[in-house]
Amino acid sequence: MGLRRASLIGSDTQLNQRSYYEASVERGPALPMLQGQVGVDVVVVGAGFTGLSAAIELADRGLSVAVLEADRICSGASGRNGGQAIVGYASGQGPLESQLGRADARRMWHLSIEAIELIDARIARFGIDCDRVKGYLYVADSPRKAAKLQAELAALERDYGLACTLATGDDVERHIRSPRYCAAGFEAVSGHLHPLKYGLGLARAARALGVRIFEQSAVIDLQRGSQLTALTAQGSVRARFAVLAGNCTLGGYGPRVAPQLSARIMPVGTYVVATPPLSAELCASLIPSNAAVCDNNFVLDYFRFSADHRMLFGGRVSYTTRTPVGLEDAMRARMAKVFPELPSLPVEFVWGGFVDISMNRAPDFGRLFDNVYYLQGFSGHGVALTGLAGQMVAQAIGGQAERFDLFARLQHREFPGGSWLRTPTLALAMAYHQLRDLM
Repeated sequence: MGLRRASLIGSDTQLNQRSYYEASVERGPALPMLQGQVGVDVVVVGAGFTGLSAAIELADRGLSVAVLEADRICSGASGRNGGQAIVGYASGQGPLESQLGRADARRMWHLSIEAIELIDARIARFGIDCDRVKGYLYVADSPRKAAKLQAELAALERDYGLACTLATGDDVERHIRSPRYCAAGFEAVSGHLHPLKYGLGLARAARALGVRIFEQSAVIDLQRGSQLTALTAQGSVRARFAVLAGNCTLGGYGPRVAPQLSARIMPVGTYVVATPPLSAELCASLIPSNAAVCDNNFVLDYFRFSADHRMLFGGRVSYTTRTPVGLEDAMRARMAKVFPELPSLPVEFVWGGFVDISMNRAPDFGRLFDNVYYLQGFSGHGVALTGLAGQMVAQAIGGQAERFDLFARLQHREFPGGSWLRTPTLALAMAYHQLRDLM
């Protein structure tokens, strides 16, 4: 039951200069860098969806919070992803059932639905205009993958209650007009949004609640004890609790902060291109429901239309930490296989970076000490799951840890090969799975 879906994107400064999301928002002036000493109840490392969500929830509970961001708010994964808010987990339910049992796997499933609901609750509460659309299409491009998709969706409906409409053959065109796909499953729980608009809205909400956010303030060390001290280049924050929400960038900025975490996640590059605006009629004919779409290949394509009718087409993963050569042409070729009408259009934006994945693609949440919490390994489901993670860690700090501890029970392995060999090892594994997709 491991439906594989769209990935979150991390930092890549050069590519970020051509991000559609950055071009379509007004950030305003940069927030100040941390200078001097600050004392709070909780220090949060990272001002992406996870850290901002935690900060909002902690402030709601009356705690003072400082958020330390190495770059700018949502400059990493949260501001660059495919914008797909997806129910469930990248691992599928199978690994959750095998580790936790069916009853707790069902609890985790319902928590993933709650994560979607939390997005809509925050949009309503804080008045965040982020182009929210509901609807999601799972598609398959071969009879073998269609059979796999049908079995997975049937199991999710039977065991977990996910209502999904499956179409095959000529009936697929009701959902998507593409010669590539022979099966499509539509569900109305998941959907999409403009991630950077959403993230900046969360930041405004957090600041309105009294949260202090410092940009260009990378945490380079974390001194442990009953009172923690997070050190930056020009300042420090003393706090009773810390929330580490830097994901795969945490070790790069501060290798001494939590070195035991970095081997449990892997940075994987994924990329997105955006066309010029299309006609509303063409968009409606290609994807009548305006749903977000993702295939069930191991090396997947994911795509959707923006609010101004651009095709945002993502995929082309890299496991080598290097931006692929000829990226724009490769992405246009992938898009052409799905929508032959679109390759004649120029690509106006191309951007990308890294997603943090865990070995089993399940989220990796836990504690390093009684007062240091970490949240990582979202593996492509971060748009929704990060919000829930922030809420659960705030509950745990407040003394209600049952939901957080359900996730913390999941066992995770380190990627093999150590810091030197794990990337080439994973690249070889990816080449194998790409070959399987072609077959």
